[in-house]
Amino acid sequence: MKTRILVVDDDPALRRIIEYKLTQHGYAVSVAADGEEAAALLRGTKFDLLLSDMKMPHLSGIELLEQAKKTQPEITVILMTAFAAIPQAVQAIKLGAFDYLTKPFEDDQLLLAVQKAVRFKSLEAENRELKEQLKAAGSKPSMIGVSAPFKAMLTMIEKAAPTEATVLISGESGTGKELVARTIHRLSPRGDKEFVAINCAAIPRELIESELFGHVKGAFTGAIKDKKGKFELAEGGTVLLDEISELPYDLQAKLLRVLQERIIEPVGSEQRVEIDIRLLAATNVDLSERVARSLFREDLFYRLNVIPIRVPSLRERADDIPLLIREFLARFAPGESVEVDDSLMSALKNHSWPGNIRELENLIERMVILRTSNSLSLSALPPDFGTSKRKADIPLSGEHVTFHEAEKNLVLSALEKFAWNKAGAARYLNIPRHVLIYRMKKYGLTGPGDSD
Repeated sequence: MKTRILVVDDDPALRRIIEYKLTQHGYAVSVAADGEEAAALLRGTKFDLLLSDMKMPHLSGIELLEQAKKTQPEITVILMTAFAAIPQAVQAIKLGAFDYLTKPFEDDQLLLAVQKAVRFKSLEAENRELKEQLKAAGSKPSMIGVSAPFKAMLTMIEKAAPTEATVLISGESGTGKELVARTIHRLSPRGDKEFVAINCAAIPRELIESELFGHVKGAFTGAIKDKKGKFELAEGGTVLLDEISELPYDLQAKLLRVLQERIIEPVGSEQRVEIDIRLLAATNVDLSERVARSLFREDLFYRLNVIPIRVPSLRERADDIPLLIREFLARFAPGESVEVDDSLMSALKNHSWPGNIRELENLIERMVILRTSNSLSLSALPPDFGTSKRKADIPLSGEHVTFHEAEKNLVLSALEKFAWNKAGAARYLNIPRHVLIYRMKKYGLTGPGDSD
């Protein structure tokens, strides 16, 4: 089914251009000349994405945003604004907008913003589906494995789940840390309550406090009403702070206080709000090493690390690969008898899997889609499977090299080593992710499908 987009702008020429461009790329587009017309359409038709101008007669983009969220709570909203109105657009994001575009914008900027919003909506839907699957899966963890490392992890999960203890889940990217957290929640006494996952690395620094603790009307420009934060929305349930290492240092002290007192203070408020949540945290870096470098608070680390659970890499779980493949085949080719022959299975079990389960899942999906028969063999593998990525050589002897050339080559080498996964490359270089992104922009480094 095509993604349905509602485009709202009082400029008829721009409205037609956007409609044409989006239709060209396969989207189902409806248009409205102002906010009131758009609000009427939203009451009668379900849309996936709302793309609206900020400044319009009768009903502004922010007012339309609020009405849209009431009428269709799951709709994703992108606002279009003139350069001078960027502060208001940022505040609109705090009120629920997904992103904003600054006029005038290029076609590729428009399409990239829409693609990111559609992908985000798809991930939200997958998370909701996973939550329902976990609820319906019974009393045992909905996780697949027979290997010794997997069973050891499962034992820890089953011991930790019934308690109220804070759990620190560690493991490489793609190992399934969020699934572990969801399983702990499902098996806990809070399993019928909300599970709220927050990616600390994905929220802009200036928004994260409001996102976690909420804000009150008037707390900042554009805060036209009170808004509850994720902690309050998870009342009675579980909060997962993913990529906890990326939480700004000043907020770490506030989080520690929340864990100790179970009280939050919304931004701009002097009112203290009691909360009842269980906190889980996940990290793909060594937090103790961050503590040693004064990048993470020692007292918060010990408060989080009550029960540590390490999620093993797929390299340690070779015995589980056939089971995982069977699960992915059933998911991507339901009702069909797709099989993997012995030669392919051997190659998959011996692969190093730098991307872990996520990499295996993506590979199986690709092979299922592109298959020419229901028997998958080595020929189904992509040409570059199992080969090392090209590494950037840094000349050190006998050749002249500038510092900037060496830095660019080092960043490029790290990105290629981790298949352009920024989190992995940043850890490898021992720098924050945002510093890596700055260096990428500085040297014009973009990878395949790069959307940052």
